[in-house]
Amino acid sequence: MEETAFMTSSAETTGKTTRIKTYIEGLDEKMEGGIPVGNVVLLAGEPGTMKSSVAYHLAYENARKEGRKGLYVTMEQSRESLIRNMESVGMRLGEAGDALSIVDIGHIRKSLTALGNKSWMEILKMYAKNMKESHGYDLLVLDSLPVLETLSEFQNPRNDLFHFFEWIRGLGVTCVLITETRRDPDGFGPWGEDYLADGIVQLIMAKVNEETIQRRVRIVKMRSTNHATNLYSLIVEKGTFRTARVIST
Repeated sequence: MEETAFMTSSAETTGKTTRIKTYIEGLDEKMEGGIPVGNVVLLAGEPGTMKSSVAYHLAYENARKEGRKGLYVTMEQSRESLIRNMESVGMRLGEAGDALSIVDIGHIRKSLTALGNKSWMEILKMYAKNMKESHGYDLLVLDSLPVLETLSEFQNPRNDLFHFFEWIRGLGVTCVLITETRRDPDGFGPWGEDYLADGIVQLIMAKVNEETIQRRVRIVKMRSTNHATNLYSLIVEKGTFRTARVIST
């Protein structure tokens, strides 16, 4: 079947949408050039699908090639560990200049006693707002949403997440929220995160045969965009990310 049969029809009918490239070769072309500016996008995947690497790559290449200012907030690993891991696949932070900032919220929470009893969510919002005012970033990556949900101890998760997504939109940034999924192919969050998000990019580990496991990517949804929904192989080589046709048995 031709790929055009898998296209959505949700593009804007007037004006031209400004987009942010993912810099995954072959993927941006499948969604009219990239993610619409201002969208809040879930980057969802199983363990081992390189979610952090894909999100970092997006922010890193936008900073390095376009000077687009980004803020990467890590909650799962230290700043030093993240930088070390990304450099191991060819993404050296120094090449992004001052355009990309990496913040370890956990470290800030532990080291600043002046924060008192402020919650993780309050600290994140405070720091993101202050960095927006001082650094002027327009691309935000949060790694990861499940960790934030756990640490924030939401009393009413659906309502709290709705307000959190609206707060992100109020920052006036494009946001990538990393979230973890399991084997349920239709589940992207227990509290309606998939409905709140403007877009979902899914990463999966597909078993090709008894010996071969392949990373794959697909665009589940992307508001204001005509996009393909096919699965593509995700190939990572020396800091470059690209798509290809899936390997079949």
